[in-house]
Amino acid sequence: MTAMPASVAHGSRRIASAWPEVLLAFIAFLAVWKLVVVAAALPVFILPPPEDVATRFVTAWTDGTMLPHAWTTIVEVVLGFAVGGACGVLTGYALARFRAVDRVLAPYLVAAQAVPILALAPLLALWFGPGLLAKVVICGLIVFFPVAVATMVGIRGVDRGLLELARSLRATPRRVLLDVEIPAALPSILGGLRVGATLAVVGAIVGEWAGADRGLGVLVNLARGSLFDIPLMFATLVTIALLGIACYGLIVLTERRLVGLR
Repeated sequence: MTAMPASVAHGSRRIASAWPEVLLAFIAFLAVWKLVVVAAALPVFILPPPEDVATRFVTAWTDGTMLPHAWTTIVEVVLGFAVGGACGVLTGYALARFRAVDRVLAPYLVAAQAVPILALAPLLALWFGPGLLAKVVICGLIVFFPVAVATMVGIRGVDRGLLELARSLRATPRRVLLDVEIPAALPSILGGLRVGATLAVVGAIVGEWAGADRGLGVLVNLARGSLFDIPLMFATLVTIALLGIACYGLIVLTERRLVGLR
């Protein structure tokens, strides 16, 4: 049987030791939430107590209310993150290695990032329709910039000595890329992907608000509006938060597999 790498084993022990602190913080958060509701005598339509939200969360998943909306959002997040992440890595590498690309594209990328995605979402929904494509484009755009910048910074930060050594050994450009540049820049790239993973969830919700008939963003609007089911709205927000945590956690696990615990 193959032994577990020391870094992975150490990381697993550190995660296990952190669980009590995470649990205590969560219990404290629920206690403060409950205390605020009771002390301020807030009605349910302002801030429902945590037990009402927990009950509605369970019933929404068991009666089939939540699942179709959650699945739609998950598909949008996965596709948007894949497209935005891939384009971001390629563009970031080009910006780092080719000065002409940097001079031409950088001003447009900064200008595009300065425009809020909330302002672009209705326009993209008009161009690409209310279906899946518009949501993937919106997710991809919001993921693209942090991944591109992280990749550019990582590639530019590769030790020049390593590059000169590889070239002195007559390594081909492909070998330099695969054996030197990518391994050296990987921590930075994965840092950008961490940010992009959570932003992909934001992009999916914004895209659904711009126009959709299914998704967690749609369910938030339905619960707040026509249904006036505030516990369901909070349960949907909890689901969105859990989806963001899951996406972030998957990137962290991938990072620890690839570069170890830092």
